[in-house]
Amino acid sequence: MAKTRDRRPRGGNAAAARHRTLSVRSRIVVSIVVVAGLGLAASGIASYLVQREGVVATVDARLLRAVPHLTAIASGSTTDRSVSTSVPAPLTTVDAILRVAMQQVIPAANESVLGLIDGTPALVPAARLPFRMDKNPGFVARIVAEADRSQVVIGTAKTADRTLRYLIVPVSAADDPSTGLYVTAFDLDAELGLVAESFHTFIRVALAALLVVGLVAWIVAGRLLRPIRLLREAAAGSTNAADLTERIPVRGRDDVSELAIAINGMFDRLQASSMSQRRLLDDVGHELKTPITIIRGHLELLDSANVGEVEATRALAIDELDRMATLVSEISLLASSTAPNFVELAEVDIEALTEFVGAKASALDGTRTWHTESPTVLAHIDSRRITQAWLQLADNAVKYSTPGTAIIIAGAVANTPAGSVLNLSVRDCGPGIAADVQDRIFERFRRLEASRGTLGSGLGLSIVSAIAEAHGGSVLLTSAAGTGSTFTISIPLVAEAPHDAAVVAEPIGSMS
Repeated sequence: MAKTRDRRPRGGNAAAARHRTLSVRSRIVVSIVVVAGLGLAASGIASYLVQREGVVATVDARLLRAVPHLTAIASGSTTDRSVSTSVPAPLTTVDAILRVAMQQVIPAANESVLGLIDGTPALVPAARLPFRMDKNPGFVARIVAEADRSQVVIGTAKTADRTLRYLIVPVSAADDPSTGLYVTAFDLDAELGLVAESFHTFIRVALAALLVVGLVAWIVAGRLLRPIRLLREAAAGSTNAADLTERIPVRGRDDVSELAIAINGMFDRLQASSMSQRRLLDDVGHELKTPITIIRGHLELLDSANVGEVEATRALAIDELDRMATLVSEISLLASSTAPNFVELAEVDIEALTEFVGAKASALDGTRTWHTESPTVLAHIDSRRITQAWLQLADNAVKYSTPGTAIIIAGAVANTPAGSVLNLSVRDCGPGIAADVQDRIFERFRRLEASRGTLGSGLGLSIVSAIAEAHGGSVLLTSAAGTGSTFTISIPLVAEAPHDAAVVAEPIGSMS
């Protein structure tokens, strides 16, 4: 029989494939942004190059005007109407020609002029120059090396602080053996400053435009592809509770609409079971942290040479491990606190239980001072569930109170019109809880904004409340901002008797 290969992605391979490949929406947006970016880049670069060439051509035209001006000076006439100095006769020396030229020249902005005789800087205009070429020996040497006695030379040089576009005009006289050079140069960086600034502005505008294009493309593509995306997610069989709360919009009566209706029905059937499973997993993850911390704390402080301490730690570790096993098997019952077997009541010595819980709680934070207070009283409670709830309150006090401050674990009996009640409390010296949020912190998954960075699923206080209600009681909170908090498990006191060590040994030792 021929074998067929299942090409459907499974589990982690499907997730890896999604991470390796961009979504259709992302590819559409990237394609639009890339094409728009290339178009803007091409137009911007072309515009910049055209403007740059225009500026360079203008600079060259201004440089070349020096040639007829020098010719007119050498011949004894001038065509420059802005020059007030007249030249009555042809000049017969290079020095005279350059000197008259320096007297008549009025350098433009970003322009400098220099006269050289026999390769040595000799003359500069009397006007204030934006930069001095004679102060740059390297540039002077380059001018001398590039000069041609038979023709004008134009070029560009990069100096330490600027880019120069220069013109070298050879100057000679029939009766003078000296070789003269008339050099005029423009600071090309300054001349191109407006062009560069314009290009930088274009870049900023183009980037902003690309951002807008990308955002618009993302929104439009998302709206167009949303039905397909929802269908894909549904077909992938996602069991995430957040996904199951959404429904695919149904528009029209085509095949896609009928498929969307069928998938919405599937989501309706899966949502209840998915939320229940999600809550169960959160409960397990939340509740296993406390016993693990207790066991680890006692093992780290264990003195292996002390047989009594080893036996006590062994008993405590077994007790916590048994409680962890019980949590795993019974954590789902916490969501249904009215179950008949949720608590198993037995007569327990509250004083011994308080000391027992205080010993366990001290391992949560060894840097704090722990105090226990308790009456000598017996009560019918589920010691295992009460230990779980009491340690949860102690764990919350460690997490949310001021580090290093004391925590008090206390038991007390109070008389009310309905009868005597047993109050099991945890009091801290933390920042307190504002009055406007006290009624909401016992809700499932509800956490204070200030505690968002603390590990936990937000189920602790709701579990404590469920245990208290299963005992016929409730959880009370006394707190105010800046004064600390006191959480109290208040349950009816069914039995009360004097302290008897022989009576309490069995209930406390049997807790698991």
